[in-house]
Amino acid sequence: MDMSQYISAKKGNVKIGKDPMVEEELEHLSQYLKSKKRNTTSFMDLNDEDFNLILEKFELPECASKELMHSLGVTVDLSKMHIYFPLKNSALEVVSYKVLKERDDYDIKPKLLYTKQSGVLISNNAKSKSAVIVANISDFLILAQSGVSSTVICLPNELASLSQHILPCFERFNKLILWFQSDLATWENARNFARKFVEKRCLFIKHADRNKLPHLDPQQNFNSTISGAQPMWHKSITTFASLRQEVLTDLMNVDRVQGIKWNRFPTLNKILKGHRRGELSIFTGPTGSGKTTFISEYSLDLAMQGINTLWGSFEIRNARLARTMLQQMSGIALDENLDKYDFWADKFEQLPIYYMTFHGQQSIKVVMEAIEHAVYVHDISHVIIDNLQFMMGTSEDSRHMDRFWKQDLIVANFRSFATRRNCHVTLVIHPRKEREDEDLTTSSIFGGAKASQEADNILIIQDKRLASIKGKKYLQICKNRYSGDLGIVPLEFDKTSLSFAPKKKKSDDKRLKQQEGSE
Repeated sequence: MDMSQYISAKKGNVKIGKDPMVEEELEHLSQYLKSKKRNTTSFMDLNDEDFNLILEKFELPECASKELMHSLGVTVDLSKMHIYFPLKNSALEVVSYKVLKERDDYDIKPKLLYTKQSGVLISNNAKSKSAVIVANISDFLILAQSGVSSTVICLPNELASLSQHILPCFERFNKLILWFQSDLATWENARNFARKFVEKRCLFIKHADRNKLPHLDPQQNFNSTISGAQPMWHKSITTFASLRQEVLTDLMNVDRVQGIKWNRFPTLNKILKGHRRGELSIFTGPTGSGKTTFISEYSLDLAMQGINTLWGSFEIRNARLARTMLQQMSGIALDENLDKYDFWADKFEQLPIYYMTFHGQQSIKVVMEAIEHAVYVHDISHVIIDNLQFMMGTSEDSRHMDRFWKQDLIVANFRSFATRRNCHVTLVIHPRKEREDEDLTTSSIFGGAKASQEADNILIIQDKRLASIKGKKYLQICKNRYSGDLGIVPLEFDKTSLSFAPKKKKSDDKRLKQQEGSE
């Protein structure tokens, strides 16, 4: 072995090179070992009686065999009663030694046997992609002797510290299983070590009588215990350290964080700030107030800006919905301008809008399977369900289920889906029957209170035309979790274009015509 080689970690890659200071240290180590070579003995050269006596003196596990010691490269100095355990780097080259003296404590001599390029005590299982990490030599020998499928590694400094120089030794493993004691101090050290290792690939073995450290019971089934290790990182738990960069990015890109702006509803932008992924919006209004017509234009505006949209229209046919959206996009009565149909149909066909083919009552399971598929295949970021009541189902099971509980279950499914898939979900829900002269409120949403509690945004169409001669129709934003701003958006319906968007000023129309003429 060329002792002048060393392994250094740089940006996660292993690089072989030479460093004068490290080379000098390793040369010193090499010369020292050569001078002591005549005093060290291989365990294979010991008779059984002497071998068992050494195990007893050093309080090493009786299950350890001479063959294991020899395969690990462990030697013994019989004159001083020192045992030398070789520490290897990521290339499995010996770079230092851990010395076990006759007394109970373990010791590393820093001047002679410990260099900056330190290593770990590792079992001879080079093909494994998982490693069990322990802190003391006894437990290391027990696991190595048992023949567990994972590589076994003993930390050089036990739990006192984890040098950055040994981190490359763990890079080739996809899974690291930490098997330490269960006291608070040890657990804190384990968490700190896991951060250096990258928590997502770290697991720990829960404390139990049979897993007690030190020391392990050689008779137990270690593979079974290792397979039951629990992840130290949980997908539902995070820390500010993981969010820090995302928070900074949000602060530097306020407009982007606010979401996609509507081109047709500038007043809605002032209140909601924009359309954001991962949110749940509840939309309601009286029967015949234009909920579907408004929400189709609301979603069309976003689709025209590249938002991949999935429509679930359970109440009206997809062909009728598409006709409404096509007319809203063109801004003209297509039944009176059939010669322009192909032109606008070609443009509409290019929009990232998809339709579910369900009609009438459907179960939540079937609908969610279709939505999950669409999100995976088409990268859907906006789902519209019109309306929630049609998902109550008419199966035999649903007959014995409370309708409010059933609705709460559906809302919970969509809330979870929106967060998990980072997808905006808009649910249209019919309101309870209220007096015509009373405004609808969040309490008017049919069902229990869960819908209004889970929603990030609540939009209500208020239609006062039947209650008063001068009554108006307007959209009321009753809940806005993002900014807290509430308000109303006046709605004026244009029958020609089927649009609720504010009408353009005449001066703007003249300017557009002049531009078209000049072109």
